[in-house]
Amino acid sequence: MRVLTIVGARPQFVKASVVSRQLAECGIDELVLHTGQHFDENMSDIFFGQLKIPRPTIQLEIRGRSHAQMTGQMLADIEAEIVEKKPELVLVYGDTNSTLAGALAAAKLHVPVAHVEAGLRSFNMAMPEEINRILTDQISQQLFCPTQTAIDNLHDEGFNKKKVDMFLVGDVMYDASLYFAEMACPPDGVMVTSPFILATAHRAENTEDATRLGNIVAALNHVHQSIAPIIMPIHPRTRNAIAEFGLAPVFEIIEPVGYLEMIWLQQQASLIMTDSGGVQKEAFFFNTSCLTLRDETEWTELVSIGANQLVGADTQLIISAAEAKIAQPAPENTSIYGSGDASVKIAEALKSL
Repeated sequence: MRVLTIVGARPQFVKASVVSRQLAECGIDELVLHTGQHFDENMSDIFFGQLKIPRPTIQLEIRGRSHAQMTGQMLADIEAEIVEKKPELVLVYGDTNSTLAGALAAAKLHVPVAHVEAGLRSFNMAMPEEINRILTDQISQQLFCPTQTAIDNLHDEGFNKKKVDMFLVGDVMYDASLYFAEMACPPDGVMVTSPFILATAHRAENTEDATRLGNIVAALNHVHQSIAPIIMPIHPRTRNAIAEFGLAPVFEIIEPVGYLEMIWLQQQASLIMTDSGGVQKEAFFFNTSCLTLRDETEWTELVSIGANQLVGADTQLIISAAEAKIAQPAPENTSIYGSGDASVKIAEALKSL
């Protein structure tokens, strides 16, 4: 069996790292296509080296465009690669433009699509990620769901009446966290004092809105000066937005770090603030409380059990929540994300097709 895996953004590299290893164990021939959505060394290359992911067979180098331009170019180029390489299945991850383009190109050519992290919903159609995940689910034949909530979402949308296969496999990010935790290492050249807070921000809803990003930076500045030092590995989009909006962060900004360094920072942090879906879960995996800089989350289980608090871009709420949550461990209930064998279940399901 030949599988074409589509990746383009750093969370997808992490997810692919554990699934690709199991595909190889099952004797499945995998080709990896990297769209180039994340492309520099710190956002892309370092992940392939650290995580031992098969080097991409195909590099498209599509980047730095509008959503429509990026998705459209990916769609055309991925289609050409599918026609040439003739995979029996296309495997996509998550909710990026690369995800949707890969799924749509395959569906148009009548090549089955398998979607890892199917069924997630934030119910906010203003998020490009929400559009991507909904449309990808609609044109996939194998839907690998990380949680029961994801399965329930698909049932609510009528997928149980469609000719698709739905699997509750657990979360591949949990697999990755377990596998790589012992390899975690501190970032070079970064001085860390304890306690400290780890912060990340990259979502378009925050970085493209001057008021929201300004409120977040103001809150982080106050927390950094009054509660605990903040370290933020900066996403290029966020760096550009901070400069464009004339903001003045006083907290420590560092370059993007590799996955092993990011795990180390999450393990050591007394609190995590983020708008990343993946970091919300990793905070929980490493027993660190999390404040989510969004108004909703697709990982509703974490809010329900008190591991995660939604604070949006409300300056005062961010500050008061940080005061309450600093050094407060997250509840331990990792069973909601499976047993750490999601990648094994995915590979076995694909092998049985």
